[in-house]
Amino acid sequence: MDRRTFITTSSAAAVGLASNPILTTSAQAKTPRPTPTEGFWPNKARLVISISMQFETGAQPERGASSPFPPLDPKYPDLPVQKWYDYGFKEGIPRLLDLWDRVGVKVSSHMVGQAVEKHPALAKEIVDRGHEATGHGQTWEPQYSMTPEQERAGYRASIDTIQRVTGTRPIGFNAFWLRGTPNTVGILQDLGFIYHIDDISRDEPFTVAVNGKPFAVVPYTIRNNDIVRFDSPATSNAAYLQDLKDDFEILYAEAATRRRMMSISAHDRISGIPGRVKLLEAFIRYAQKQKGVVFMRKDEIAKWALSASNVPHES
Repeated sequence: MDRRTFITTSSAAAVGLASNPILTTSAQAKTPRPTPTEGFWPNKARLVISISMQFETGAQPERGASSPFPPLDPKYPDLPVQKWYDYGFKEGIPRLLDLWDRVGVKVSSHMVGQAVEKHPALAKEIVDRGHEATGHGQTWEPQYSMTPEQERAGYRASIDTIQRVTGTRPIGFNAFWLRGTPNTVGILQDLGFIYHIDDISRDEPFTVAVNGKPFAVVPYTIRNNDIVRFDSPATSNAAYLQDLKDDFEILYAEAATRRRMMSISAHDRISGIPGRVKLLEAFIRYAQKQKGVVFMRKDEIAKWALSASNVPHES
């Protein structure tokens, strides 16, 4: 597809990045290794950016869900918190979907099964507009405290819900706050998943051995995660935009000699507000001006990583 056509690149520094004092100093101090970029990503891409869009609204508990509001005694229903979450499906995801169309980017949407059940038309629209539907559990309940039987049942329910509503079968998974169990990856593989994102230990995809077979890891992010950056501690739109650019510039420079990937996370009710959509668009258009930058869905990255012979592998 045209939007996914990879841009031919070279290992030269990007236009507009040479003035960065960090990159300039680094370049003066050490001559880059003459490693070609052809072997790092398909079609000579230099740097891959992957965006996650969490679809969670409607699955949150009636009491005790995290929000910008002060905590309330759980004996009372927290009505304004529920409305804050509702913003995610009423305004947030529709606004984000329009953004992805404007900039020609496809994303991976981590969908909680109950959110899909409550908002089926929106879940199907996400897929119909070319984005990936991935597993994010059937309920809001954290996976880390589940028994293997509970995990397996929950993931099966999530598969059934997403497939029934969207017509696609999820092959990727994201646990609640990345906290799975020692059994999670094995259960996922048994159920036909090929990758998960609950690992932030690298800036590139890799594989792990699960029951003697490779399973892909497409790293997620905390540093470029809106739920973290706008909450603990809270930042401004301008500061977050600068953080994204700073992260990008270093990864882009490193990508001259090694495989690099940048991950960004956008939650329905958090990044879907007007000002944050504006900052995301500004960053995406900035990144798209640099040679060899490609945006990929996580299923695309996982399939490529499983077929490539030179990605890192952990036993």
